[in-house]
Amino acid sequence: MTAPPLIGPALAPELHVMSFNIRRAMEGRLRPERDRWSVRAPAVAEMLGSERPTILGLQEVRPRAMTVVTRAIGRTHRFVGRGRARDGAGEGSPLVYDAERLELRGWEQRALSARPDEPGSRSWGNLLPRILVTAEFSDRSTGVRFIVVNAHLDHLSSRSRRRSAEAITALIRERALPAIVMGDLNAGPRSEAVRTLLSRAELTDSWSAAEDRLTPLWSTLNGYHPPRLTGRRVDWMLVSRDVRVRAAAINARVFDGIRPSDHLAVQVMLRMDGKTQ
Repeated sequence: MTAPPLIGPALAPELHVMSFNIRRAMEGRLRPERDRWSVRAPAVAEMLGSERPTILGLQEVRPRAMTVVTRAIGRTHRFVGRGRARDGAGEGSPLVYDAERLELRGWEQRALSARPDEPGSRSWGNLLPRILVTAEFSDRSTGVRFIVVNAHLDHLSSRSRRRSAEAITALIRERALPAIVMGDLNAGPRSEAVRTLLSRAELTDSWSAAEDRLTPLWSTLNGYHPPRLTGRRVDWMLVSRDVRVRAAAINARVFDGIRPSDHLAVQVMLRMDGKTQ
């Protein structure tokens, strides 16, 4: 039986948006059981099948995991994005969206490097390719156009995270639409990367802006442990100031004793109908 959702499917004009580092799908006898994809996949499927967000930004996604996601979230959803390698293979950060509710007006994937149009490129100190996926949507219910950016910033290089935040800032300024920026930023609230997005991109932390908070402010990198208030908050949902945040939550639920990932999903209920009061 599917567990009751924290937020669940949204009714217009509201939008349910989720960011979730799904953790790389891996197996092996030497890997802890709780980290094996074969163990976690049913919990991931149950959570997504229950929540069914309008927009879902994923990180650390391999093709076998995407199969589970698309089956769980429902037949009306589509996704954009590919792997971060030069040939489009490997780990990705796709955006999943409800195609009945939202019209996709365009999307692109950029390398977070000095050569954004070169797939697989690296610079700024990151050893692995880092990417963002951005899409422009039109809400079929309200007619509002907006952009979404989903990113997974580097886990080692603070310089790379800062330069990546600057690249996201430039993208948002260029498009001049209501914006949602989400992902695993591998950065805390005092980091240069997050401060850049809040100040120079004129974004707001959805948790701070929320009219209602449905959970405690858990650390989002929980390592399969019970949720805690102290620890690393590295997964973010940032919104432009013309977006109304009705509710926010950090999903620490366990499904049949299984935690879906070593990260906790960040969820918000938004309105973008031009009314922020």
